[in-house]
Amino acid sequence: MCDTTALRGDVAQQAQSVSHDLRSHLTRQYKTMQTDMTVKVKKLGDEAILLREQLAQCQEELRTERRAHEQLQQEKDTTIADLQNKLDNMETDYEKILHDTLDSLTSHLADARLRWEDESTVVHQEYKELLSDFGLNSLDI
Repeated sequence: MCDTTALRGDVAQQAQSVSHDLRSHLTRQYKTMQTDMTVKVKKLGDEAILLREQLAQCQEELRTERRAHEQLQQEKDTTIADLQNKLDNMETDYEKILHDTLDSLTSHLADARLRWEDESTVVHQEYKELLSDFGLNSLDI
């Protein structure tokens, strides 16, 4: 019985040793996994911070680009409005020049017509007198 008790004691001691070794191994494995997870969590946290910073930078660049685009569009609209205004003014000026020129031409033509009528009346009268000098009546001819 002594051998059995000793054997049981050895088995119990070995079981306790195996249990202790197993606990130690599982504890090391748990701590390793916990360390790995802590590293992963930190890495993901750092990556999240970096991505947030990049997002903020991209959003700021987008706002800057939008402002620049809006300013450029506003400058284009202003330029177009200025050019349209100049075009309208030029059109008005050319219409005035055209009307003034036509009025002047009409006036010159009216003056020329009066001169021609006066000259034709004088010429007509001279021929009438010349015919009369020869004893002819202009109405008979």
